[in-house]
Amino acid sequence: MKEKILLLVYFLIMNLSAFAQNSITSGIPYAASKDQIRPLRQLLNHDLQRELEKQLKINKKWERLIAKGKMAIGLVDISDSSRVKFARINGDVMMYAASLPKLAILLAITQSFEDGTLTETPEILHDMKIMISQSDNDAATRLIDLIGFEKIESVVTNPSYELYDKKRCGGLWVGKRYAQKGRRYPDPIKGLSHAATVTKVCRFYYLLAMGQLINRDRSIQMLEMMVDPEICHKFVNTLNIIVPDAKLYRKSGTWRQWHSDSVLVWGPVWRRYILVALIEDPDGEQILRDLIPVVEKILIVQSTKSATQKITN
Repeated sequence: MKEKILLLVYFLIMNLSAFAQNSITSGIPYAASKDQIRPLRQLLNHDLQRELEKQLKINKKWERLIAKGKMAIGLVDISDSSRVKFARINGDVMMYAASLPKLAILLAITQSFEDGTLTETPEILHDMKIMISQSDNDAATRLIDLIGFEKIESVVTNPSYELYDKKRCGGLWVGKRYAQKGRRYPDPIKGLSHAATVTKVCRFYYLLAMGQLINRDRSIQMLEMMVDPEICHKFVNTLNIIVPDAKLYRKSGTWRQWHSDSVLVWGPVWRRYILVALIEDPDGEQILRDLIPVVEKILIVQSTKSATQKITN
């Protein structure tokens, strides 16, 4: 009987997708208030955490990388804005993240617009867009030169955002121009020039999805910079195949053996989530592609369980 209920709920969820297409682009960011925002550690979900650990350990190479601190995963289920669920593996392990921390530049520039210390111009807005969608290094360097490392630091360490923690685990950090020349401004904990932890990147996307990264209007502006990525690799390669109609908001990074990716997936019903991964391994590109089906399997099972509980209750 239980199996029949699970099967029925599964088909109900999948069939609802056809009726939910019109909400794919209209529901984000959520209209959340500051009072609704919580530290992600308070949103840890034991079922989601247990299932994430279980599924990742099935792959023995992934298990070894995780044990060595060379693979970190952060997952946030935002399908229900009132019941956000978080899980992470090596969540506070700070790693070199190549171009992924350009997210911090995006936020710092947008904050400068909001503060009135920088004037929006077509040239700056264009650089912001191609810095994210194309990962253009020249554009990122021009934007860094506009505001400086100290401004970026002040934004990521702002208590309202908590994207870098100097006393504990670090987080998002930009301490070098994306060019050969220029001074270094390394992070205080590990001395990295371009760094991230999956927990802090998940928080960036969580605040963005809730409309609380600066404010709702600025969150929308940043989302527009991040939507429809032009580089089709890693997460995006797989997502374009299995869910071509979903909206993807994304930033990735690659340098030598360091591979990183982050995405906010906005599709119908249960397919609304944030996924962040940092990997130090020559096969990181393929690992990131292979991670998507595993995460989607976890989320559909979790969604089916939740729907079953509502029916049986």
